Amino acid sequence: MTDLIEVRAANLIGAPLDWAVAKATDASELSIGEQGIVCIYDTPEGGCWTNLYQPSTDWSQGGLLIDEHQGGLSHDRHLSGSPCGCSAGPINSTWLSGPTALVAFCRSLVHAKLGPIVKVPKELLSCPN
Repeated sequence: MTDLIEVRAANLIGAPLDWAVAKATDASELSIGEQGIVCIYDTPEGGCWTNLYQPSTDWSQGGLLIDEHQGGLSHDRHLSGSPCGCSAGPINSTWLSGPTALVAFCRSLVHAKLGPIVKVPKELLSCPN
């Protein structure tokens, strides 16, 4: 079993964020492949993904989650540390910020489903994805 490390949901990005989203959305057969996160995930339309899972950067995956969780997005120029000034979140939940709308939404979804501190595989923290 891989070592897990605690990270704030608000600080997640890249492969660790995608992993946490997969855990938060009950993806099955979750694994770490050479290219990134691989899992089986049922889509809202009844299909599934069995390839790379990158909802924090792929609108075909993250966009469906925004719809499924009735999420909202906002571009707020006053948010510091966020180039686009994006904040987002699921309905009736804490909104978090991020460098992109998808990252902000994914962080908020993880926070809503798993809490403000999550455990991710330590090996993902050095992944370039």
